[in-house]
This record gives sequence, structure tokens and C-alpha cells, in this order.
Amino acid sequence: MEEVLKETKEGTLLLVYVQPNAKKDTVEGVDEWRGRLKVKIKAPPVEGKANKEVVKFFSKLLGVEVEIVNGETSREKDLLIKGMSPEEVRKKLDL
Repeated sequence: MEEVLKETKEGTLLLVYVQPNAKKDTVEGVDEWRGRLKVKIKAPPVEGKANKEVVKFFSKLLGVEVEIVNGETSREKDLLIKGMSPEEVRKKLDL
């Protein structure tokens, strides 16, 4: 699982692949082909709605501040999980 979680000074970098327009917000597990955690989000990929939903979803799920640091216009995004170690993120997401 190390490939989707990377330790940084500020916390943990989480590599995700986002599928917008889903029926519900869910974490689908690691997409081995992409080397990213697959996430389904209800919001459409218009006017930043899916990005906002991704940040909100992970912030609520992990209980900490989350920001997109790379990939704002792509389905492949790098999220910074502030103040959490990769081990803590792994436990919270049950990876």
C-alpha cells in the first residue's frame, strides 16, 4: 500500500483516482493498474464541484484538513492529509 501513501513533512500524500457522477461517495480500494486509491464521488466534474466533494469527503472521513496539491483538472489527484502519518491514514481508510 506504500505506493498510494507517501509521508511528507506536513502529513501524508494520498494518491487517488476520482470517478465523478457516482451514485454515492465511496472508497473502492486500490486500483493496481493506476497505483492509486479509487474513489467514487456523486458530484459532477464541473466548476470544481467534484474537487470540493473529494476534499469534503476525505476531511469528514479522516477528521483532519485535506487539500488537493496536484491534479485539480485531472481524475488523478494527489491529496495532502495534514497532520496524519501513512499508518494512521491506512487504519482510518481500512487499507
